[in-house]
Amino acid sequence: MTATPDTKTPARKKLYVKTYGCQMNVYDSERMTETLAARGYDAVDTPETADLVLLNTCHIREKAAEKVYSDLGRLRKLEAERGTPMQVGVAGCVAQAEGEEIVRRMPQVDLVVGPQAYHRLPAMLDALDSGAGAQVVTDFPVNDKFADLPKTRKASAPTAFLSVQEGCDKFCAFCVVPYTRGAEYSRPAADLLAEAHRLVDSGAREITLLGQNVNAYHGEGPQDVWSLARLVREMAEIDGLARIRYTTSHPNDMSDDLIAAHGEIDALMPFLHLPVQSGSDRILKAMNRKHTADGYRRLIDRIRVARPDIAMSGDFIVGFPGETDSDFKDTLSLIRDIAYAQAFSFKYSPRPGTPAAGSEQIAEEVKAERLARVQAALAESQAAFQQGCVGETMPVLLDRPGKFDGQMMGRSPYLQNVHLTVDPARRGEIVPVTITEAHRNSLGGVLAGTHAP
Repeated sequence: MTATPDTKTPARKKLYVKTYGCQMNVYDSERMTETLAARGYDAVDTPETADLVLLNTCHIREKAAEKVYSDLGRLRKLEAERGTPMQVGVAGCVAQAEGEEIVRRMPQVDLVVGPQAYHRLPAMLDALDSGAGAQVVTDFPVNDKFADLPKTRKASAPTAFLSVQEGCDKFCAFCVVPYTRGAEYSRPAADLLAEAHRLVDSGAREITLLGQNVNAYHGEGPQDVWSLARLVREMAEIDGLARIRYTTSHPNDMSDDLIAAHGEIDALMPFLHLPVQSGSDRILKAMNRKHTADGYRRLIDRIRVARPDIAMSGDFIVGFPGETDSDFKDTLSLIRDIAYAQAFSFKYSPRPGTPAAGSEQIAEEVKAERLARVQAALAESQAAFQQGCVGETMPVLLDRPGKFDGQMMGRSPYLQNVHLTVDPARRGEIVPVTITEAHRNSLGGVLAGTHAP
């Protein structure tokens, strides 16, 4: 009697990815999940049952590495409690910065992979399975990692991220990005258009173009090099793509064609995150920002001429080494002048290996007092913008359930969260909403033509 070959499909494994930090890391986590799906891993929402846990880390904030080591300690305890083996990996910028040190401090870590090398995860797992021991890959590969990632990417929601540019050549004195993400690299335009088409075909209505310095995009086009403005114009022609955003930008790369695009392309949303960091020219020079506060003001004026209804967002660092009371007052003045719709603010924290890290530091109590004042000024500005939306009718992209039955959440053109009562089956639609209430971080409204319940 002839034996029947065993064709049983290998059992699929479970993958849990924890994402820290920025939208770029969210995108990278999605791509890692897709890459490992082809190797037999299905994503789960918690680490309790996972065969492989990946911590996709961020190194921008103070004590970032220690937070990762703390999470690794909790995972070690979880593995002991459940009594079954768990493979653990550290990815992202802390992995890039710490490298072998992670495995030395936490021997249970099996994988350490930098943000430019995660396409090599399947090969790293193969090496683990063969008994090769912990795998550490933190080099900057010569080959484009995106060429080795799956070409089957699909949107999981009406909104999606698309990484178009990575790295930074600016070398701001406070920033680790050039060291953890490497030099600026722009993906070829054809690859981006193809990925955007796949996202739209699978349900995305809004795509946010991502980059550490996204408006420096200079990708290879069919005949010449494309700017970000050219890429946006081409993407706006994709049938079904209703909205385009981009983040994060540098003031020095706001080109004339990109400013013009804000006034000419309906799909490009009237919201721009444009970090300035300080309102003091002296501090901007020390930060190596290569622009002035008044230059930034004039740039905002030009953008608002092109798109009068644009809402501005920014970043501020207080307590940078050498910042005086006068420097700080210049920052408060800039905040009042720009009238931000939203912004982010932080106390300066030295990042190892950056030029400013070795400078004499400002006292923590001074940093804390200045941060409180900046946040109060920004909150006042944001509240005024939020309140100014009440009574307006705006298109809202319904993208997720709200907190209550029958409630949906959506995004305004200005990236505000908007909640309203509407049939959940309308998820993915862009509907006219009359704003009836303003909160600090959200708006409430009703479908235009209806009345509040």
